[in-house]
Amino acid sequence: MSNGRHLQFQYKKCLSSSLQVEKLRRLQLSQALQHTLDRVNVLGEPQGSHGHTGCVNALSWARNGELLLSGGDDTTVRIWGIDPADTSQDYPFVCRSVIHTGHTANIFSAHMLPCSSRIATVAGDRQVRVFDIGEAALAASANGKETSYSPRQSLIHKLRCHDDRVKRIVTEHSPDLFLTVGEDGTVRQHDLRTSHDCRRDPCPIPLVKLNHELSTLSLSPLTPHLFVVAGESPFGYLFDRRHVGRNLRTEWGMPYPLDADTSLTTCVRRFGRPKASAGETQRHRREHITGARMSASNGHEVILSFSGDGVYMYSTYDDPEHERTPSSLSSPLLSSNAKVEHKSRSAKEKTPERPDYGGMDIDAASSSFMLDIGPDLEQSSDEESQSLIDQEDVVTNDDDDDEDENYLEFEDLRKHDENNYLPSVPVVLPRQRYSGARNVATIKDGKSTEIYLPMPCPNDEFVASGSDDGNFFLWRKATGALHGIYEGDGSVVNMIEGHPHLPLVAVSGIDYTVKASTCGCIRTHLMT
Repeated sequence: MSNGRHLQFQYKKCLSSSLQVEKLRRLQLSQALQHTLDRVNVLGEPQGSHGHTGCVNALSWARNGELLLSGGDDTTVRIWGIDPADTSQDYPFVCRSVIHTGHTANIFSAHMLPCSSRIATVAGDRQVRVFDIGEAALAASANGKETSYSPRQSLIHKLRCHDDRVKRIVTEHSPDLFLTVGEDGTVRQHDLRTSHDCRRDPCPIPLVKLNHELSTLSLSPLTPHLFVVAGESPFGYLFDRRHVGRNLRTEWGMPYPLDADTSLTTCVRRFGRPKASAGETQRHRREHITGARMSASNGHEVILSFSGDGVYMYSTYDDPEHERTPSSLSSPLLSSNAKVEHKSRSAKEKTPERPDYGGMDIDAASSSFMLDIGPDLEQSSDEESQSLIDQEDVVTNDDDDDEDENYLEFEDLRKHDENNYLPSVPVVLPRQRYSGARNVATIKDGKSTEIYLPMPCPNDEFVASGSDDGNFFLWRKATGALHGIYEGDGSVVNMIEGHPHLPLVAVSGIDYTVKASTCGCIRTHLMT
């Protein structure tokens, strides 16, 4: 055998072995997650004597799960890591570094940019800031003490492209590119390779500009040309940013309106809910989506969390269809959206073909049925909802606080201008609903209850959501069955982040601490 063929053979052998090991690891984790979760660590002190001194609104794993970033109302970002010298407890997280960001309002999101030591933050002061504290600050210190950095020591970029509070960051496979979404109704892509001064130069055109507030954003690494955005609207929006002289509306089976805009991206689908039937109670609360996630395992499943309602799962593979009423969901088994045929469809309105994903091997084998998992979560009274809202004690220096006092109002949705919700874009209805969690109280102060398809299980087997009662809920994705309810905060759970490789969940909320939970049957040290 020649040298080249021998190396090729060895490479294929090693690759096959690696894939088998990864498959076995994921299978073992999936089996472990069938058990209940136990809290294994609390990061920080409840009274703020150590760690954060305000609510923790931002959580994200970095460096393939070696580091955990947290940020909050105290305008600091803390970088947590395992203490290799501590063998007395499971997952002994310690704060390695703290960045005093210089933000003048609550931090809502913080992420480390891939393949770098840069950390991007967004906050209620409308700013996007990027810091770089170097590799040494990310490593475990010899004396076990945290290192503090001021803005003068670490700040490298300050962007003021948004006109209102900035809520979320989504990183891409680049140390220079990332997306942000703000309450000014825009989604923006930032490129750190280009010099830009917002006060002197015009800001780049946003990828998305809608006529209502936006607060959540997500994309899947398997389909990076698609992203989901949502906010103060009864719909989530799927945008396609592939533009190479192609008519994306036609490819997605949509009529091309004469007054079509020339924005950088195209909204190709809306994700909505069935309309209430004539005899049922209408939704009178201002509709708002507080969390959105796209599946990292298949690239087509979308999870949305509706304020005052439940969590819904959609698929970008499903065809749009005429809106059903909730009464039509009473059957335990229903055909998936993609298989429902409408006799009234004219010959010109043919079902669009599945979009071409460039030959990517994306798992399209999803459930063919939608299950009715029980009655809707009973809505609380107006007084109870307002009482929960008033219990929150969140400090913010945002100039727009007076306007936000009326952020959560009861009103007739018919007063809204439907044109703000892109009425020409087809609506996809949900495959599954997950109920039980309460999601009302956090909207007023600009926070949002995020959702996550947690843990590295095959096909993202679980769906999680925070709740206003201080718990977080875990459901089985395929059936909608409730897997567990776990304590996550003393008041409201705002953030849930699953470790990319281990059965470990980080949870935060109104408390000044971050809670780490893992499966009761497993005590796996992060560094082993």
